[in-house]
Amino acid sequence: MKEIIELSEKTIIINRNEFLKVKDSIDTNIYFVESGSLRIFVLDEYEEQIIRFGYKENLIVSLDCFLTGNTSNLFIQAIKKSVIKVITKQQFENFLETEANRNLWIKILENLVVQQMEREIDILTNSPKERYERVLKRSPQLFQEIPNKYIASYLRMSPETLSRLKKS
Repeated sequence: MKEIIELSEKTIIINRNEFLKVKDSIDTNIYFVESGSLRIFVLDEYEEQIIRFGYKENLIVSLDCFLTGNTSNLFIQAIKKSVIKVITKQQFENFLETEANRNLWIKILENLVVQQMEREIDILTNSPKERYERVLKRSPQLFQEIPNKYIASYLRMSPETLSRLKKS
């Protein structure tokens, strides 16, 4: 992943609650979070649905925009003031010109697909306790970086339920 981060020629600072991307916009950049934390979410008529988080040493991207070049319903918003390296799609496409780099990208995408499938299965079939335990095992750093109200939303439970699970 170091090779991808080194592509960046630009660093930006996003303040708390500021948006990196809003609904119905196109954003084909890849972002590396040097510090801070962000959330990727959609907004339905009732509430926000958090899909992913980005925090220190994570790559984040509006993957649907990145892959298709079309608008998306995703929002990317800073939870905390964040320092972010920007990698443009053109920089990344140039990076993919070697076979080794294409193979690295395929591995990243495969890992992302597996993570997304595990999350979907968790949400559809597991109890709140099981969802909490799986995320804690998979991403313990999440609980250090992200406030509980956002983690609860991500896990599709109330903040009170998450609080009870953390205590037990």
